Amino acid sequence: MNGSLVTDTVTVFSRELRPVLRNPFSAIFGMVQPLVFLGLFAPLLPDAVGAGQGSALQWFVPGIVVMCCLFGTSMTGSNLLFEIQTGSHERMLVAPLRRPALLIGRALKEIVPVLVQALIIVAVTVPFGFELHPAGALLGLLILALFCVGLGALSYTLALASKNQEWLFWTVQQTLLFPLLLLAGMLLPVDSGPGWLATLSRFNPLTYVVDAERVLFAGEIASVTVLWGVLAAVAVAGLGLAVGTRAMRRAV
Repeated sequence: MNGSLVTDTVTVFSRELRPVLRNPFSAIFGMVQPLVFLGLFAPLLPDAVGAGQGSALQWFVPGIVVMCCLFGTSMTGSNLLFEIQTGSHERMLVAPLRRPALLIGRALKEIVPVLVQALIIVAVTVPFGFELHPAGALLGLLILALFCVGLGALSYTLALASKNQEWLFWTVQQTLLFPLLLLAGMLLPVDSGPGWLATLSRFNPLTYVVDAERVLFAGEIASVTVLWGVLAAVAVAGLGLAVGTRAMRRAV
C-alpha cells in the first residue's frame, strides 16, 4: 500500500465530497430537517428540562446536533450500496488505498453537512436564549466526529452484508436507528421515564455521547461526563473500524 493512512483518508474524503459540492441540493434539503425538529419539539420543553444547564434550548440543541450526526453517518452504507451496483466500489478496492481509509474518509464526508447544520442551528437559537461556548462546542464536535467514524464504518459493514438484499440494509438501519435515538434522550429526557427505560439507556453508548455534548455545549469541559463520552466514542470508533476492515477484506 502506498502512502499513509492520513493521505489515503484525505483522498477518499475528497472523492466523496466532490459530488456533494457539485450538487448541494440534497445536503441543503437535509439541513431543513433539524430545523423542523427544533421548531416542533423545543416549544414543548419546559425550562425545568435544562435545569443546571440554562434554558431548555441549552439542553435540546446538543441533542439535535447529535441527531444530525446519527442520521447522516448511518446513511454511509446506502451510498456504498449504490457504488456496488455501479461497479465503482470494486475499482476502489483494487486501488492502492488502506482499507481503514475507505471507512474513515466516507464517514468524515458525512460529517461536513452536519457541521454546517450545527452552525445554522446555533445561529437560529442564539437570539432565543441559547448560549454558545466555542471551546466546549468545538471539543464536542471532535468527539462526535470520532463517534461518527465508528458509526459510519458499522453502516458500511451492514451495506457489505446486505449488498444482494438492499431491503435488509434499510430494515436493520431503521430498526436500530430510532431506538438508539430515543434511548439516548436526544429529544425527550429519559430520566423522567420508567426505570426500565433508564436502565436500557445506560447500555446505549450514544447516551454517554449525548450527555457529554450537553455538558460541553454548556461550557463545562473538565467533567467526568465528558470523559465517559470520549470513552464511548473511542469504543464505537474502534469497534466500527475493526469490524468494517475485516468485512472489506472478506469481501475482496
